[in-house]
Amino acid sequence: MKVMIQRVKSASCTVNGDTISQINDGLLLLVGFTHDDAMEDVHYMAKKIANLRIFEDENHRMNKSILDMKYQILSISQFTLYGDARKGNRPSFIAAMKPQKAEHLYEQLSVILNTVYGIQTFNGVFGEMMDIQLINSGPVTIELEK
Repeated sequence: MKVMIQRVKSASCTVNGDTISQINDGLLLLVGFTHDDAMEDVHYMAKKIANLRIFEDENHRMNKSILDMKYQILSISQFTLYGDARKGNRPSFIAAMKPQKAEHLYEQLSVILNTVYGIQTFNGVFGEMMDIQLINSGPVTIELEK
């Protein structure tokens, strides 16, 4: 499981010209799964995301989590995180999990962030072509992999 985390001032997801979700201050998550990922990985990643201290405190040090700040999350499914372009010029996505299983894990990540950690989490539409807009704050971008 890979999650690309971006600290944002705002982010939105548009499908077919309609904005389906948007947040102000918070985190944009790009979430990808590989074949052996399971619910234990999702729980681990949710805990890591909730507690990751990448927001500034009063001394301008990255010392606060999204829980501390009470911000929101926009989570976007992103199978291309498992694209491999080491050979040739066209990426191979053979390492990406099959969509049926990945969709369930993706949805569960948001459920856990909402229910266990109390973080308001909005999603994109799994498997759809999405336009994502964001204003990256910092910029701060962190890659997590389990």
